[in-house]
Amino acid sequence: MEHQHHSRGQWGSNLGFLLATVGAAVGLGNIWAFPYKMGANGGFAFLILYLILAILVGFPIMISELAMGRKVGRSVVVTYQSMSKRFGWIGWLAMLSPFLILSFYSVLGAYCMEYVALNVRELLGLAELPLASGADSFSAMLTDPASSVLYTLLFLLICFLIIRGGIKDGIERFNTVGMPALFIMLLAVIVRAVTLPGAAEGLAFMFRPNLQPLRDNFIKVLAAAGGQMFFSLSLAMGITVTYGSYLNRKESLVRNSLLIILSDTLVAVMAGIAVLPAAFALGGEGANMAGPKLLFITLQDVFHSMGASGPLFGILFYLLVLIAAVTSAIALIEVLVTFFVDRAEMEHRKPNRPRLVGIVCLAILAEAVVVALDGLGSNGLWIPFASTGRPFASSWLDFMGCISEGLAMPLGALLMSVMVAWVVKPSAIRDEVTREGNSFQSYRFFSFCIRFVVPVIMVLVLLGQLNEFFGLGLFSA
Repeated sequence: MEHQHHSRGQWGSNLGFLLATVGAAVGLGNIWAFPYKMGANGGFAFLILYLILAILVGFPIMISELAMGRKVGRSVVVTYQSMSKRFGWIGWLAMLSPFLILSFYSVLGAYCMEYVALNVRELLGLAELPLASGADSFSAMLTDPASSVLYTLLFLLICFLIIRGGIKDGIERFNTVGMPALFIMLLAVIVRAVTLPGAAEGLAFMFRPNLQPLRDNFIKVLAAAGGQMFFSLSLAMGITVTYGSYLNRKESLVRNSLLIILSDTLVAVMAGIAVLPAAFALGGEGANMAGPKLLFITLQDVFHSMGASGPLFGILFYLLVLIAAVTSAIALIEVLVTFFVDRAEMEHRKPNRPRLVGIVCLAILAEAVVVALDGLGSNGLWIPFASTGRPFASSWLDFMGCISEGLAMPLGALLMSVMVAWVVKPSAIRDEVTREGNSFQSYRFFSFCIRFVVPVIMVLVLLGQLNEFFGLGLFSA
């Protein structure tokens, strides 16, 4: 099925495509989940496994998604329907995931904006009273739903203004400035973090060769590394298929996949170097390393402790996290927008892109407001299944995360690998990859991995996610 003649946009350059795709992959997960999971799963051992899985699983899934997207040249739903009648419905899972993820992603982006504002006020000496600690600022923010909703609206407005410009004039243009800026700010924060007293401990925690955790509980570390690799590379959320659908036929999918995986991993490791030494410098092993708390409590305390220059590094750091949040959010929104734009075109109507982007953003705002009002479960809002006491029912954020990251995404990737391996056949991917004379020297490796390695690891990732969200107690030593 060839669709490339229609009036969809295209990336202006391959660099623009790469920066946008790396921007989509570099999100909040790299900045808090990677350092934290790496720390909790034996540091060095986790990193080694992560890198092996990125090549054995990340590479085959990414190249399949890019190839399918480019071959069909349409939204993720149409792509799956074109590739296979029987598996066509996987495309809907890849639409559901970004929609639900955006319900909490926009709120976390809003929190980053609030923290930029907080540090600006401190820098200018306008803070009403210097809050005693990061924990105080965080709980003050969570229990002020009105400003959380306001900042969420602001965050989505920024995304709207970027995306309405289209793939080339909107998303690509923003990433071409945003990603280099993120990199420079990350370097500045790293330089400050590694020079803090006690920072060496944090670096040792990450990089000291220690394979004991693998001997103690190999499956647990494997599930954690597999899950992180999978979310960090933004696989199975429709992004890679959607961005691939705008990609020029001449570009090498193999080279692009490897560059995206390398850049994303580099930023994840750099984020670890920026975050963990700072957290150790302040609280040693006991510092709060989990999820948003690492970002908004532990690190804010680090900035407090720096004295006069603290707010400046606070502004830099939260701006950096904000850019990471925006580059990922616009990619997630684009998955949904492309679906509606393509549907209009296929019905021979001229799509009104700004209007479609506006409608999608309003729908996201509606669900994000619930997450913002909930304040990570601190405002007594009704939460589905809360009476079960399971981890997934402790806040609206966890509930939305459970359906999207716990179920829809790993299941989608597992089914996609089965579809490519046994229904569409790896040779169909090879045909797309080798168009315009591009080589695919790793084809036999790809073919083996997509058939035998990816499904096995994806089952483990799925179990690991269910274990985490439902508190099943699997994999415990």
